Amino acid sequence: MDFSWILLIGISLAVDCFAVSLAAGASAPTQRVNLALVLGTAFALFQAGMMVIGWLAGIALVEQISGIDHWLAFFILLLIGGKMIYEGLKGEEDRERLDCLFLPTIVMLAVATSLDSLGVGLTLALVAQDILVFASVAGIMAFFFACAGAMLGGILAAKYGSWFEVFGGIILIGIGLRILIEHLAVP
Repeated sequence: MDFSWILLIGISLAVDCFAVSLAAGASAPTQRVNLALVLGTAFALFQAGMMVIGWLAGIALVEQISGIDHWLAFFILLLIGGKMIYEGLKGEEDRERLDCLFLPTIVMLAVATSLDSLGVGLTLALVAQDILVFASVAGIMAFFFACAGAMLGGILAAKYGSWFEVFGGIILIGIGLRILIEHLAVP
Protein backbone atom coordinates (compact mmCIF):
# COMPACT_ATOMS: atom_id res chain seq x y z
CA MET A 1 0.00 0.00 0.00
CA ASP A 2 1.26 3.47 -0.88
CA PHE A 3 2.63 5.45 2.08
CA SER A 4 0.21 8.32 1.41
CA TRP A 5 -2.68 5.93 2.16
CA ILE A 6 -0.98 4.78 5.35
CA LEU A 7 -0.55 8.42 6.35
CA LEU A 8 -4.21 9.19 5.61
CA ILE A 9 -5.32 6.25 7.74
CA GLY A 10 -3.11 7.48 10.59
CA ILE A 11 -4.50 11.00 10.30
CA SER A 12 -8.11 9.82 10.17
CA LEU A 13 -7.60 7.78 13.34
CA ALA A 14 -5.94 10.76 15.06
CA VAL A 15 -8.80 13.21 14.52
CA ASP A 16 -10.66 11.90 17.57
CA CYS A 17 -7.44 12.25 19.58
CA PHE A 18 -7.30 15.91 18.58
CA ALA A 19 -10.92 16.56 19.56
CA VAL A 20 -10.67 14.76 22.90
CA SER A 21 -7.40 16.53 23.73
CA LEU A 22 -8.93 19.85 22.74
CA ALA A 23 -11.68 19.22 25.28
CA ALA A 24 -9.18 18.08 27.93
CA GLY A 25 -7.08 21.19 27.38
CA ALA A 26 -10.21 23.28 27.85
CA SER A 27 -10.85 21.50 31.14
CA ALA A 28 -7.40 22.32 32.52
CA PRO A 29 -5.87 25.28 30.63
CA THR A 30 -3.03 25.77 33.13
CA GLN A 31 -1.90 22.16 32.62
CA ARG A 32 -1.98 22.14 28.83
CA VAL A 33 1.70 21.24 28.39
CA ASN A 34 1.45 18.30 30.80
CA LEU A 35 -1.83 17.25 29.18
CA ALA A 36 -0.29 17.47 25.72
CA LEU A 37 2.60 15.20 26.67
CA VAL A 38 0.61 12.73 28.78
CA LEU A 39 -2.39 12.44 26.46
CA GLY A 40 -0.17 12.45 23.38
CA THR A 41 1.88 9.57 24.76
CA ALA A 42 -1.14 7.61 26.00
CA PHE A 43 -3.10 8.09 22.79
CA ALA A 44 -0.09 7.16 20.66
CA LEU A 45 0.53 3.98 22.62
CA PHE A 46 -3.13 2.98 22.58
CA GLN A 47 -3.61 3.77 18.87
CA ALA A 48 -0.58 1.71 17.90
CA GLY A 49 -1.20 -0.99 20.50
CA MET A 50 -4.87 -1.47 19.67
CA MET A 51 -4.01 -1.72 15.99
CA VAL A 52 -1.47 -4.45 16.70
CA ILE A 53 -3.89 -6.24 19.03
CA GLY A 54 -6.58 -6.10 16.36
CA TRP A 55 -4.16 -7.41 13.78
CA LEU A 56 -3.06 -10.26 16.06
CA ALA A 57 -6.57 -11.16 17.11
CA GLY A 58 -7.91 -11.37 13.56
CA ILE A 59 -11.51 -12.28 12.96
CA ALA A 60 -12.17 -14.00 16.31
CA LEU A 61 -11.95 -10.82 18.39
CA VAL A 62 -14.02 -8.66 16.08
CA GLU A 63 -16.97 -11.01 16.51
CA GLN A 64 -16.69 -10.83 20.30
CA ILE A 65 -16.48 -7.05 20.74
CA SER A 66 -18.12 -5.69 17.62
CA GLY A 67 -21.50 -5.75 19.34
CA ILE A 68 -20.42 -3.53 22.22
CA ASP A 69 -17.40 -1.46 21.14
CA HIS A 70 -19.52 1.45 19.95
CA TRP A 71 -21.62 1.43 23.14
CA LEU A 72 -18.47 1.39 25.29
CA ALA A 73 -16.96 4.37 23.46
CA PHE A 74 -20.28 6.24 23.56
CA PHE A 75 -20.83 5.84 27.32
CA ILE A 76 -17.25 6.73 28.21
CA LEU A 77 -17.39 9.92 26.13
CA LEU A 78 -20.92 10.73 27.33
CA LEU A 79 -19.87 10.53 30.98
CA ILE A 80 -16.71 12.57 30.56
CA GLY A 81 -18.39 15.11 28.24
CA GLY A 82 -21.38 15.42 30.56
CA LYS A 83 -19.10 16.09 33.52
CA MET A 84 -17.26 18.77 31.55
CA ILE A 85 -20.53 20.47 30.58
CA TYR A 86 -21.73 20.33 34.18
CA GLU A 87 -18.48 21.79 35.50
CA GLY A 88 -18.42 24.46 32.79
CA LEU A 89 -21.92 25.61 33.75
CA LYS A 90 -21.22 25.71 37.49
CA GLY A 91 -20.06 28.87 39.16
CA GLU A 92 -16.29 29.28 39.46
CA GLU A 93 -16.38 28.96 43.25
CA ASP A 94 -18.17 25.59 43.05
CA ARG A 95 -15.97 24.13 40.31
CA GLU A 96 -14.34 20.77 40.50
CA ARG A 97 -12.55 20.32 37.19
CA LEU A 98 -12.27 16.96 35.50
CA ASP A 99 -8.76 15.69 36.18
CA CYS A 100 -7.56 14.57 32.78
CA LEU A 101 -4.19 13.69 34.31
CA PHE A 102 -5.83 11.06 36.55
CA LEU A 103 -4.73 7.61 35.31
CA PRO A 104 -8.22 6.06 35.03
CA THR A 105 -9.42 9.09 33.04
CA ILE A 106 -6.39 8.88 30.73
CA VAL A 107 -6.98 5.17 30.13
CA MET A 108 -10.71 5.65 29.47
CA LEU A 109 -10.02 8.43 26.97
CA ALA A 110 -7.25 6.43 25.29
CA VAL A 111 -9.49 3.36 24.97
CA ALA A 112 -12.39 5.42 23.64
CA THR A 113 -10.24 7.06 20.97
CA SER A 114 -8.48 3.86 19.90
CA LEU A 115 -11.37 1.46 19.29
CA ASP A 116 -11.40 2.41 15.61
CA SER A 117 -7.71 1.54 15.49
CA LEU A 118 -8.57 -1.95 16.72
CA GLY A 119 -10.95 -2.32 13.79
CA VAL A 120 -8.34 -1.08 11.34
CA GLY A 121 -5.90 -3.65 12.73
CA LEU A 122 -8.45 -6.41 12.21
CA THR A 123 -8.96 -5.28 8.64
CA LEU A 124 -5.24 -5.16 8.00
CA ALA A 125 -4.97 -8.76 9.21
CA LEU A 126 -7.46 -9.76 6.53
CA VAL A 127 -5.49 -8.08 3.74
CA ALA A 128 -2.06 -9.14 5.08
CA GLN A 129 -0.55 -5.68 5.47
CA ASP A 130 2.64 -4.90 7.42
CA ILE A 131 1.21 -3.90 10.79
CA LEU A 132 4.34 -2.25 12.18
CA VAL A 133 4.35 0.52 9.57
CA PHE A 134 0.63 1.20 10.04
CA ALA A 135 0.83 1.09 13.84
CA SER A 136 3.87 3.36 13.93
CA VAL A 137 2.25 5.97 11.68
CA ALA A 138 -1.02 5.79 13.65
CA GLY A 139 0.87 6.26 16.93
CA ILE A 140 2.91 9.20 15.64
CA MET A 141 -0.16 10.93 14.22
CA ALA A 142 -2.10 10.36 17.46
CA PHE A 143 0.75 11.89 19.48
CA PHE A 144 0.98 15.03 17.36
CA PHE A 145 -2.77 15.53 17.04
CA ALA A 146 -3.30 15.03 20.79
CA CYS A 147 -0.52 17.49 21.65
CA ALA A 148 -1.93 20.09 19.27
CA GLY A 149 -5.45 19.60 20.65
CA ALA A 150 -4.42 19.94 24.29
CA MET A 151 -2.37 23.06 23.62
CA LEU A 152 -5.07 24.72 21.54
CA GLY A 153 -7.82 23.74 24.00
CA GLY A 154 -5.88 25.24 26.89
CA ILE A 155 -5.27 28.48 25.03
CA LEU A 156 -8.91 28.82 23.98
CA ALA A 157 -10.16 27.98 27.49
CA ALA A 158 -7.86 30.58 29.02
CA LYS A 159 -9.27 33.13 26.57
CA TYR A 160 -12.96 32.16 26.64
CA GLY A 161 -13.28 30.69 30.14
CA SER A 162 -15.67 27.98 31.24
CA TRP A 163 -17.83 28.26 28.11
CA PHE A 164 -15.09 26.61 26.12
CA GLU A 165 -15.14 23.72 28.59
CA VAL A 166 -18.87 23.35 27.87
CA PHE A 167 -18.02 23.34 24.17
CA GLY A 168 -15.37 20.66 24.80
CA GLY A 169 -17.90 18.49 26.61
CA ILE A 170 -20.30 18.86 23.69
CA ILE A 171 -17.50 17.79 21.33
CA LEU A 172 -16.88 14.62 23.36
CA ILE A 173 -20.56 13.72 23.43
CA GLY A 174 -20.75 14.43 19.70
CA ILE A 175 -17.85 12.07 19.01
CA GLY A 176 -19.55 9.40 21.12
CA LEU A 177 -22.82 9.89 19.23
CA ARG A 178 -21.03 9.73 15.89
CA ILE A 179 -19.38 6.44 16.85
CA LEU A 180 -22.72 5.03 18.05
CA ILE A 181 -24.66 6.18 14.98
CA GLU A 182 -22.02 4.89 12.55
CA HIS A 183 -22.09 1.45 14.14
CA LEU A 184 -25.86 1.27 14.49
CA ALA A 185 -26.41 2.38 10.89
CA VAL A 186 -24.31 -0.48 9.52
CA PRO A 187 -26.60 -3.42 8.62
